Amino acid sequence: MTVNVGIIGATGHTGEELITVLLDHPRVKITGLYNTSEQPQVISDVFGQFKHKIDLTCRKPNLEEIKSKCDIVFLALPHTVSMILAPKLLALKKTVIDLSADYRIKNIANYEKFYNIKHKDKANIASAVYGLPELYRSKIKTAKLIANPGCYPTAAVLGLAPLVALGLVNTDSIIIDAKSGVSGAGKKVSKEFLFLEINEDFSAYKVNTHQHAPEINQELTNLSNHKINVVFVPHLLPINRGILETIYVSKNPKQKTQDLTKLYKRFYNKEPFIRIKKDGEFPRIKDVASTNYCDIGVKDFGNQIIVISAIDNLLKGASGQAVQNMNIICGFPEKMGLA
Repeated sequence: MTVNVGIIGATGHTGEELITVLLDHPRVKITGLYNTSEQPQVISDVFGQFKHKIDLTCRKPNLEEIKSKCDIVFLALPHTVSMILAPKLLALKKTVIDLSADYRIKNIANYEKFYNIKHKDKANIASAVYGLPELYRSKIKTAKLIANPGCYPTAAVLGLAPLVALGLVNTDSIIIDAKSGVSGAGKKVSKEFLFLEINEDFSAYKVNTHQHAPEINQELTNLSNHKINVVFVPHLLPINRGILETIYVSKNPKQKTQDLTKLYKRFYNKEPFIRIKKDGEFPRIKDVASTNYCDIGVKDFGNQIIVISAIDNLLKGASGQAVQNMNIICGFPEKMGLA
């Protein structure tokens, strides 16, 4: 079986990554590329590496064309844009994998607070499945609308899931110190992302006010069955891609001490894209860059636990995870087309 896919938002960073991954996928044909520009753009003119590999023209989305040409549609759009297109695509009976935040946060008031806009498709929020395969694989299999997780939440939730789900930590004590490459900001032109601004520098931003915080809190709360509010501080690294998060949490004194590395390996023993480091070893961005892996290292410090997780923000944190979700939906081997 070959699946025909369309990508709306094909000229952004995540669109470029989707095209790169899907061109090497043996069961996929890219049949439509779209963006929101008024002017059509040949994709190989936008990204020269695709010359003679794919020379489709990107145009504004045409619903009739999508209806006839595409089985699955990826939305690689800025936040607040997907909620306009997704309901139209769902009405065409298309499977939608949305890489924006528009369907991730179930509490609409939280979404509207952090994204500063009224949600325009509240009806589909409840049915959207959060696309973190390690936690929601069974629901993903039959989903029509996937809310692909954010990059920071992917690394945070995967890093903390075993501890939180098993009640091993004091969930009021979670501090997440996160660092990301510049591609996490997308292609928007802004002074703080200019080369001369970020080169030879390192800085925190949106200190405990980042829009990914409610997403992290939501998923950790679901795992623990009581409300969690983490302290989340993101930082901007002067590199192109990659995320590394150092997470500090206090132990639950009511729980017995366990070998945490063995615990993590048991928790993730069937997960194809989780790699647990040996005792005393910790992840680094170079090891996960350009892959769909999440590397996790954990250290017991008596009353405190430190977890370090690393992903590629454009792959496991976005486009790679989206293809992983597509593979699950289509019944393909989960690693098909992914490094």
